Amino acid sequence: MLRKIILTIVLGGIFILLYAPQTDAAELRIDGKNRFEVAINVSQKGWSNSNTVILTNYLAYADALSASPLAFKKNAPILLTQNQYITPSTKSEIIRLRAKEAVIIGGTGSISIQAANELKAMGLSVTRIDGKDRFIVAQNISKQLSNKGKAVIAYGLNFPDALAIAPYAARNEYPILLTGKDSLPSATKAALREKNITSTVIIGGEGSVSNTVKSQLPSPSRIGGANRFEVAENVIRHFNLSTQNVFLSSGMDFADALTGSVLAAKKNAPLLLTIPTRLPNETKSIIKDRTINTFTILGGKASVNTNSTALLGKTIVLDPGHGDHDAGASGNGLQEKDIVLDVGIRTRDKMVNAGAKIVMTRTTDTFLALRERSAIGNNSGADSFISIHSNAAENPAAHGTEVYYDTSFSSFESRRLAEEIQKELVKRMGTSDRGEKQANFHVIDATRIPSILVELGFISNPTDAAKLGSPTYRQRSADAIYYGTVNFYN
Repeated sequence: MLRKIILTIVLGGIFILLYAPQTDAAELRIDGKNRFEVAINVSQKGWSNSNTVILTNYLAYADALSASPLAFKKNAPILLTQNQYITPSTKSEIIRLRAKEAVIIGGTGSISIQAANELKAMGLSVTRIDGKDRFIVAQNISKQLSNKGKAVIAYGLNFPDALAIAPYAARNEYPILLTGKDSLPSATKAALREKNITSTVIIGGEGSVSNTVKSQLPSPSRIGGANRFEVAENVIRHFNLSTQNVFLSSGMDFADALTGSVLAAKKNAPLLLTIPTRLPNETKSIIKDRTINTFTILGGKASVNTNSTALLGKTIVLDPGHGDHDAGASGNGLQEKDIVLDVGIRTRDKMVNAGAKIVMTRTTDTFLALRERSAIGNNSGADSFISIHSNAAENPAAHGTEVYYDTSFSSFESRRLAEEIQKELVKRMGTSDRGEKQANFHVIDATRIPSILVELGFISNPTDAAKLGSPTYRQRSADAIYYGTVNFYN
């Protein structure tokens, strides 16, 4: 017989509403075993055929930084190739597209005459846009664009800032002109004159483009940031861009973001950057503020790891049981309210790092009534509700982990969520498997989204209690709830 009656459980806390989107997330990943394949798969997502293809060297970002506006104007994908020959998979994609024209970006040091001749042998007309340095290449690309009176100015010795604004610049046919940090190259000055530029947008902070350069530009404005991730975030904020769909790419390499930028422009989508193993705080901030729920991920798991985006766009209520004057179950020197709050916070941190937007019912030793907890689940726009508890029984031999679900609302999804989390808890904690059980506990039967109540183990059992008191096993509990939730959504 259970000592505690869960129907009368109360949770502590003033709820903290961190994030609250209103719709389910959708995610598309465009990947491949290498950057050539990613570019090809981007092409296949965006073009059934194309009269023109843009070709750049797969290692030379400098030539390619300014290519997106030209590619968008020509409605052409950007494909990658080796220097001495056209990569076979890229050649196959050109054939699939039934292209008639190839525009090579960069000199023969980037794509050789031999490679150009391969294209000609395929029946394509070949145009090369080159120059003795990257600044001249950018100038020469700008000559192919319409005069719109506006240009983007980006640091030419690194790639992230230029890529962050590439979809916006491409869609508006604004040239991306390059500069040094402290000096404005003569080629860029010439391009500003040639294109009758009357206003400029500097992309990047003063550490990338100094105020000395800014002073030489016509009507300059600046989109800066403490790092490349914040710059990408601020591009969205500055131009108030639509975030109905957002492209996400590694900010540590150029290739996937470059080839994906034209498809992003076609879909009127901005580009955010990430670290391969986790979402930076700046990227999470704009996802939260704009309640972004639809993503196109560029690159494979080595570029954007699944764990860093596994819950991207999902909103989850985490509900640590009890609190304040309601300690919950107690035994073996432990109190339930302390255990579950620790596990809840550990779970929150892990889920946030995977892109989730978290609503916590409590983050301190405070009290919240049952009806208030259910109201949080129902009014927060969340996708699921997870209440965290530890069990107790009069018989100290009772032990193991179990997860409860209710059939009043979202019964199928609730049961599936319970099953996935139960499997992970038993596996990671080494507890006895007491299974998934249906019960009409108020905290889940009054909540209209997929909802479960987790019993981590028996605080009244010495073996289970030793695990519940261990920081290592509490982290394993959090990991189990996290991975079970990931499994449910994926």
